[in-house]
Amino acid sequence: MKKSIICLAMAVLSVTTAAVAAENRVVSNPNTESAAYNGTPLCLAISKGDVDVVKKFIEYGASVNESSNGMTPLMFAARYNQVEIIRLLVENGANLKSKDERGLTALNYAENSKATQAAEYIKSLNNTKK
Repeated sequence: MKKSIICLAMAVLSVTTAAVAAENRVVSNPNTESAAYNGTPLCLAISKGDVDVVKKFIEYGASVNESSNGMTPLMFAARYNQVEIIRLLVENGANLKSKDERGLTALNYAENSKATQAAEYIKSLNNTKK
């Protein structure tokens, strides 16, 4: 009986591991060896934390409220704990109250990602705008 339970548990574990691995698979281009990304270039720069590139995109007219993969640039910055970029986006008109299709705001993304600095900064912005 013990062997049957152990075998069943191992089978379930291996199937679960394979399913999780399939969900987290990164599609790469053999020519560039980089991960596939289908968001806006602005959001990609935000996720990498490249402040100078984000400044250039904004300078050249990129929308700070344009949704990419259901998230605004502010949500990306909050998710990746990019406080300097959050400050830059808000200074350029990013909407703190924007919600995604699930009703989540940038503050929710920061809290869910345990991005404590970003969450504190957004909370301070919300308190000053009331």
